Amino acid sequence: MKYLLKPVQWIYCVYALITFAAIMLLALPFVVIASFLGAIKGGNFIYKICKVWGILWYALVGVWHKNIYEKPHNFNDHFIFVANHTSYMDIPAVIMCMYQPVRVLGKYEMVKFPIFGYIYKCAVITVDRSSSERRAQSVRQLKAALRKNISIFIFPEGTFNETGAPLKNFYDGAFRIAIETQTPIKPLLFIDAIDRLHYRSIFELTPGPNRVVYLEEVPIENRTMHDLPELKKKVYDIMEAGLRRYRNYPDVDAAAVNQPRKQG
Repeated sequence: MKYLLKPVQWIYCVYALITFAAIMLLALPFVVIASFLGAIKGGNFIYKICKVWGILWYALVGVWHKNIYEKPHNFNDHFIFVANHTSYMDIPAVIMCMYQPVRVLGKYEMVKFPIFGYIYKCAVITVDRSSSERRAQSVRQLKAALRKNISIFIFPEGTFNETGAPLKNFYDGAFRIAIETQTPIKPLLFIDAIDRLHYRSIFELTPGPNRVVYLEEVPIENRTMHDLPELKKKVYDIMEAGLRRYRNYPDVDAAAVNQPRKQG
């Protein structure tokens, strides 16, 4: 049965890609106009355009979004949002789950895609980890957004988690910025994204829920750089426990999965 359904899934995935591209082309003129409205007003408008894009695309491909609030969330404050990263379906989940101004930190390599790359560049703060100068520039842009009371969104694992464990080791960046700007951290969980689209292939997209869980806020008041390792571990533990509540994970050697990695 699995092999009989594969051609149906391929057709569905081609349909999903076509509808994604069609809505993207419809959104492009509005993004171009918004790009002339300035970094704040224009950027906020671009995220609204992207949300409409996401709503339409979800409806056309049979994916539905739901926010689950384990703790009350203050929509009038600004945060450093962090989430687990396992799938390209994390990207629409970011857009769909946000109801306050936000700027997402994304990989620079994505700007190379025609048309989509232009919209992506207008919407996110890109980071090129191969260049220390460009990494520093990205950090400055993130801090500038926070100073304007705009939240930022960072995947602390950096890249897809392909380990089978709930999380990979976190980079320091999000937690360093949190301490330097005294901005609270709000952990999120993307619990269905890998079921909707596995990182193995874009031809594994399936309809269904793509839920986002809002976890408890982690305050930063009076923390210093000396507290960075403890802060990072606290957020990691909260997110790992949350992921285990919503998903079943096989026993994986955490020490083997979380080898020391370059921090940034």
